[in-house]
Amino acid sequence: MASDEQCPVAQPPTSQQIALLRDKARYIRLETIRLIEIAKVGHYSSVFSCAEIFAALYYDVMRLRAGEPDWPDRDRFLMGKGHAAVGLFPVLADHGFISRELLDGYTRLGSPLGDHPDMTKVPGIDFSSGSIGHALSNGIGIALGGRMNQRPYHVFVMLGDGEMQEGQVWEAALFAGHNKLSRLIAIIDRNGYQLDGKVDDVVGVESLRDKWTAFGWEVHEVDGHDLNALTHTLRKLKADGTRQKPACLIARTVKGRGVSFMETEPGWHLGYLAPADAQIAIDEIQSQEI
Repeated sequence: MASDEQCPVAQPPTSQQIALLRDKARYIRLETIRLIEIAKVGHYSSVFSCAEIFAALYYDVMRLRAGEPDWPDRDRFLMGKGHAAVGLFPVLADHGFISRELLDGYTRLGSPLGDHPDMTKVPGIDFSSGSIGHALSNGIGIALGGRMNQRPYHVFVMLGDGEMQEGQVWEAALFAGHNKLSRLIAIIDRNGYQLDGKVDDVVGVESLRDKWTAFGWEVHEVDGHDLNALTHTLRKLKADGTRQKPACLIARTVKGRGVSFMETEPGWHLGYLAPADAQIAIDEIQSQEI
C-alpha cells in the first residue's frame, strides 16, 4: 500500500512490487464484476482499461495514510471518467477510507456509493465527477491551493481520451501550462473508445503528444497495462523536483482489457453480465497475467 513516506529516488519497481500491483489490478477487475452484479448495470470495460493505473497510483505512487482520507498532505486523485468509480470504491475500502460493508450495498437505496463518485458522501473521493471535461480544471484549483499553502502534495488527474473533445480540457491545459503547475500530473486513459464508438471516428484527437506539448506540458507515453513501465514512469514524474511545468502521461490502453469478449467492443461501455458470462469473465481474469 502507498504510504506517507516519499522515496527521493525513483527506482524501477521490484518484481515483488510488480506482483503486488498485478494482484491489486486483478482485485479491481473482480470487484468491479461483483459490484455491478449488485447494481445490474455498469461500466466494466471503462474500469478494465484503467485497472493498472488505479493500482499503480494507489498502491505505489501516491502519498497516502491508511484510514486517513482527509490527511491534508495526501496526494489527490481526480478522474474525469467518473463512470469508472465502481473500480475505485474497492480501492478506497482497501485503504480504510470506507468500510468494506458499504461495498455490499453498492447503488442500493441510501448508499453513498453510486455510479459516479460523490465527494460529499464518500471519504477519499477528491472530486464529484461524471460530467465530462471538468476534472482537470478542479485539479488545477487543488494544485494552486497546494502551492499557495505550501503543501507538498501532488495532484493526479485521470482523463478519458474521449474527454479530449471537450473545450474546457484545453482551456485548463493552457492555464496549467502558463502557471507552471509542476505538481500536477494528468493521465490520459487512451483506450481509443467512447460511448459512441472509436474516439477518432467521432472527433479525432491526435496528435495528443503534440497538443499537450504545445500547451506547455511535459509529455510522456507508456503502455498503460505494463505495470513496470507505468509505475516507473509515474514514480519519475512525481520525484522530478526540477520540472517547471505540469506533466501529461498518455497511457495506451485497451478498453475491456482482461476479458477477451469485451476488448474494443463499444457495446460493453455500459452493460450487464449474465451469471454464466460473469463466470467466464472471472475465470479469464483469474487465469491470466496482464
